[in-house]
Amino acid sequence: MDLFVCAGCGAELSVPVERVALPAEAHCDAGHRWMPPLMEPGTYAVDPDPWGRPWRTWEEIGASGAAAHGVYAPAYGIPTGPRNVMVLAPGDTRGTRLLPERSGDSCLGMVAGDEPSLLCADCGLGVGFREDDCGIWQTVRYAPGAVVRRSLGVPPPAAPVLPLPPVDLEGDWDLRWSAAAGAALARLLAASGGRALCLPAGLPAVMFGRTVERLLPAGPPFLTVGVAGPGLPGTGADIVLVPSDRRTGEPWRPAGDAVPVPLPAPVWAHLARSGETSPTPVSGTLPAQVVRDDYPHPDRPGYLFRPDHRTLRGTLARMPEVRRPWLRALYDRL
Repeated sequence: MDLFVCAGCGAELSVPVERVALPAEAHCDAGHRWMPPLMEPGTYAVDPDPWGRPWRTWEEIGASGAAAHGVYAPAYGIPTGPRNVMVLAPGDTRGTRLLPERSGDSCLGMVAGDEPSLLCADCGLGVGFREDDCGIWQTVRYAPGAVVRRSLGVPPPAAPVLPLPPVDLEGDWDLRWSAAAGAALARLLAASGGRALCLPAGLPAVMFGRTVERLLPAGPPFLTVGVAGPGLPGTGADIVLVPSDRRTGEPWRPAGDAVPVPLPAPVWAHLARSGETSPTPVSGTLPAQVVRDDYPHPDRPGYLFRPDHRTLRGTLARMPEVRRPWLRALYDRL
């Protein structure tokens, strides 16, 4: 577990928090809607990519300048701010003072502006930014030079992976599934080598099928896609959907030559499990083989699933493989 303190005076700026991988949905397109916190309580992530201002256009900095910031294909706006910004849930911060007047151009809330909107309450040092505008996950981002990460020498508590249903409590496709599908689809396309893919039936076909059919040629021959992970060897598949490690983000490694494509562990856990998948827990227990029939909403919404387009393009743009002519052509078609 870690604690963030002010680099200027040493005042504590957070509760004890556990480092985890940055969620796949961090940069998804949420539209005009209120958003909850990005990070789970008691966790933080380090964003390895440049974040925030100044923003540059592809034409302004060119291909080599964009590549220096981790972008390998034309993008609508390239952030050239600091790397390794710490991302927390607002409720896990302590000892800060908010200056709303330092918000950038926003709609219904706050976004990052030119100066830090969060100051250390003790010494007044600008330590980070608060964001909570419509369509933006609620976050606090601490600048790496303004805070110090102090290890508490205490291991984080065990955190079991709970399956995440694809439908949220309002009956819509869960935004986290859409973002996970966008990130995984970028890696599926790269792993395909431009060849046809044969997807397993069920949710994988729902998540990726329409885009794969539109962008890749029809088979046969096919590269086969399977699901693999703890307890699922995925034998015989050329490409396997696997869980990513909650803390590091690294994909589970299958045996053999199959190419792993990571999914967030809660998404993968639902994809891989069978049997009852009720999204609402109940007290007590039911007899064996009895399935609940009081679902609060349908298993799937009444409209088609769409991988998050911003996450798909953003993931592809940050993959060096996108410079291959065939993959760049797919990227341009998106």
